[in-house]
Amino acid sequence: MKYVIISSILCLIAFFALSACSSKTPENLGMTDGQFAPCPETNNCVSSQATDEAHTIAPIKAHGIPEVVMVDLSDAIESMFGAKIVVIDGNYLRAEYTSKVMRFVDDFECYYDEVQGVIQVRSASRVGYSDMNANRKRVEEVRRIFSIMQ
Repeated sequence: MKYVIISSILCLIAFFALSACSSKTPENLGMTDGQFAPCPETNNCVSSQATDEAHTIAPIKAHGIPEVVMVDLSDAIESMFGAKIVVIDGNYLRAEYTSKVMRFVDDFECYYDEVQGVIQVRSASRVGYSDMNANRKRVEEVRRIFSIMQ
C-alpha cells in the first residue's frame, strides 16, 4: 500500500512538472529570413520547410489577398478543439493547441507566401519526444478545413 501511495504522488508530481514545462512559450518561434526554426531531433514536429523526410509536410495551397487568406486560415484553426490564435502579424500567424487531458501545449505557425500561392506551416510539441503524429494530423486537418473555405 505504501508503494502505491508513493507511486501515485510521484506520478502527480511528474504530471504537474510536465504541464508547467509545456506552458512556457519557446523562444525560437517566428520567422527569421523567411524561415521557421528547424524541427528538433524529436518525432513531435513537422514543417513544410524541413528537408528531412521525418519532419517534412507539404505546405497548404492558398490564393487570394492576404487579409482574406489570413481570416480564412484563422477561422479554420479556431474551429478545432483547443486552438487559440496568439499572433497575427501581416502574413504570419501563430496559434497554440492545448490537449484535452494532459493540457500540453503545441505551437502552430503559418506564413502565407502570396507569390508561391502556399501557406508554409510548422507544428511542434513543446515537450516530449513523440506525439503519435498529432502535429502531422493537425496540419492535415487545417488543410482540409481551409480548402473548404477557399
